[in-house]
Amino acid sequence: MTSERKEQVVAAAFERDLLRITFDQIAPLYVVSPQTKESVKFKRIVASIQEIGLVEPIVVSRDAKDPKQFTLLDGHLRLEILKDRGATDTQCIISTDDEAFTYNKRISRLATIQEHKMILRALTLGASEDRLAKALNVNIRTLQEKRRLLDGICPEAAEMLKDKQVALTGFQILKKMKPMRQIEAAQLMVTMNKYTINYARSLLAATPDNQLIAGATPKKFTGISREQLDLMEKESANLEREVRLVEDSYGADHLDLILARGYVTRLVSNERIARYLALHHEEFLPEFEKITEREAFAS
Repeated sequence: MTSERKEQVVAAAFERDLLRITFDQIAPLYVVSPQTKESVKFKRIVASIQEIGLVEPIVVSRDAKDPKQFTLLDGHLRLEILKDRGATDTQCIISTDDEAFTYNKRISRLATIQEHKMILRALTLGASEDRLAKALNVNIRTLQEKRRLLDGICPEAAEMLKDKQVALTGFQILKKMKPMRQIEAAQLMVTMNKYTINYARSLLAATPDNQLIAGATPKKFTGISREQLDLMEKESANLEREVRLVEDSYGADHLDLILARGYVTRLVSNERIARYLALHHEEFLPEFEKITEREAFAS
């Protein structure tokens, strides 16, 4: 008995070649607000493009009815920066799928330790601190602190936090603890999924003096004993566990809201529907536009 092997064809996710497209052919999914342009993230992307150019092309998909028109899936901030710099077109990746959720909600953000390793690699390859600082939109001192990020952090704690969004100050707080306490603190952060500076400070405040390095003096809370701090830490841990149980149902609800927002965005972007709403339901149109302007997507 012979068995036949059926060849499965996997559809390509992108067209083979990059395509240079004028901006008037690209329809964004939302408008970049003035508040966003004042954010640290936006200014960092501006500095990066000014220093080294556009590294990652924006992603678009062809309009089903007009192949010469495109929907912007990923790169709203980059597109806005290029427009502000006077550009009229750019090279784009053409996606064969028009689902923006794939690009914007499932990407991996660069973690603090990953950025640290990237900086070390760039310096090893000969990049100057000055150019790196300009590309990252930080001053030289901050860049040097990022370079020395893991100095004083034990390998076990660094391994646990290697893909986590821990602030630079958070690592500076951990450095005040001895290695075993660093590991305990990192475990608590991961378990609670909490990496804020205030949480790191609370862990430092609850650390016994014999688990601190010489000269480390955590902020003292007036009128609160060590036992009360320990109790507060345990209560906080219990509360965080309860919140994470609630998040099990939150995820599905959040996905429904994202899909609903995408649907409303498509409706409002249709000129005929927008004109009908303006004529017959003018009270609805501003509310729909507010929904589409909310920056549920990141570029």
